[in-house]
Amino acid sequence: MSEVAGPWTENRAVGAPLLQGREIWSARELIWFFALRDFKVRYKQAVVGVAWVVVQPLVTVAAFTLAFHRIAPVTSYGLPYPVFALAGLLGWTYVSQCVSRGSEVLVSNPALVSKVYFPRLVAPVASLLPPLVDLLVGLALLAVMCVGYRVVPSWSLLLLPVWVLVLLVTALGPVLLLAALNVRFRDVRYVVPPALQAFLFISPVAYSGTGLAGGSRLLYSVNPAAGALELGRYVLVHGPWPGWGLGVSLASAGVLAVTGLLYFQRAQRSFADYI
Repeated sequence: MSEVAGPWTENRAVGAPLLQGREIWSARELIWFFALRDFKVRYKQAVVGVAWVVVQPLVTVAAFTLAFHRIAPVTSYGLPYPVFALAGLLGWTYVSQCVSRGSEVLVSNPALVSKVYFPRLVAPVASLLPPLVDLLVGLALLAVMCVGYRVVPSWSLLLLPVWVLVLLVTALGPVLLLAALNVRFRDVRYVVPPALQAFLFISPVAYSGTGLAGGSRLLYSVNPAAGALELGRYVLVHGPWPGWGLGVSLASAGVLAVTGLLYFQRAQRSFADYI
């Protein structure tokens, strides 16, 4: 007598809706679990712990001050240069941390990805949350520095939630794209660090690109991070308004986010085969 095999379910995503809104919402506790675990692992073996979140930006701002204010002066639009530089560095630090850790979030959990079903989008989305803690500490440091340099906050600080949302969207695209690519092409992990280092110098961290005009301004604004960083400096310390370049940069970030989401949704069907 022939034996008929029963139904079975393959552990891979098939035909999932583009946004997976309900699944992501139902998995919000899992997102929180991933985020909390990543935060604990990050600081568990750190010698100076959370203090490094304060030490690192101070060292970087000191280096920027020496290079871009003392040796090769750049305009800080009436702001004390350390305040100007730190306001730009906070946004960049958030985005770079998300990209660096988010690109590894799938390959660093092979057993979880290959043996347990959960909305795969949860893992990269969760990687956007732990750097928010560093951002909060950095904002407190900036507040102390503003008091020291007597920089008075303006009404633009009310746009802080909008800026944080822009940072999230800016980081989401590259995180989704690189996380999916890294599953199949493990060389991605070697490309990300030097790429981030290069983007640090072509992004408005130690300087502002608002003085550019014409084609140079357009090309500069295509950088998805440029708008977020210029907007952050305006919101936090009332630096120069980014102008029309902000729209170009936000559009670029939006296109990258949609592209990353589309590619992630397509690539996730074969994650278990390559992980």
